[in-house]
Amino acid sequence: MTASDSKADLRFYLQSARDALLWKLEGLSEYDVRRPRTPTGTNLLGLVKHVAGVELGYLGDTFGRPSGEPLPWAEEGAEPNADLWATADQSREFVVGLYHRAWAHADATIDALPLDAVGTVPWWPSGRGRVTLHHAVVRVIADTHRHAGHADILRELTDGAVGMSKGNDNMPPGDAAWWEEHRDRLERVARDAGRGEGRV
Repeated sequence: MTASDSKADLRFYLQSARDALLWKLEGLSEYDVRRPRTPTGTNLLGLVKHVAGVELGYLGDTFGRPSGEPLPWAEEGAEPNADLWATADQSREFVVGLYHRAWAHADATIDALPLDAVGTVPWWPSGRGRVTLHHAVVRVIADTHRHAGHADILRELTDGAVGMSKGNDNMPPGDAAWWEEHRDRLERVARDAGRGEGRV
């Protein structure tokens, strides 16, 4: 496998995660993209804001390629979790636009450097921050897919919409009644297993 093949594989999986994450915003109101759906406040637009910063950090600053994008929520002294939600003045268009610019900047880094190029993660402890571009891209892919999975669940909780990607829901066929029966069956199995705890 050539270096260009390896980069193409990495770019494919990174882009598929990016696309899936943004797809989960489609068709939702401003309220629903910002709505906290977990006790810790996890929300769809906040996930996008977070991964934009992740890309700009790991695939920009780490390799001496700062984007110039102001990210006050990532600066020292910023409010905890400020990168995981959008303020009232940070519109959906702003956050999505930032993410698109982060993609372009990260992709330019991947194109410009060999996969064995070494950078230093500025926010890691001193002496432990050296990483290769390959490592940084894999880390960003893992992080983005993890958050795309969070977005899958948040979207389903919001309006019942499911699926892996636009044009490929990756779900078995079944109408609402089938899914209700399926869920009820899983609930029964869980309850039965719970009653059996402690048995040898």
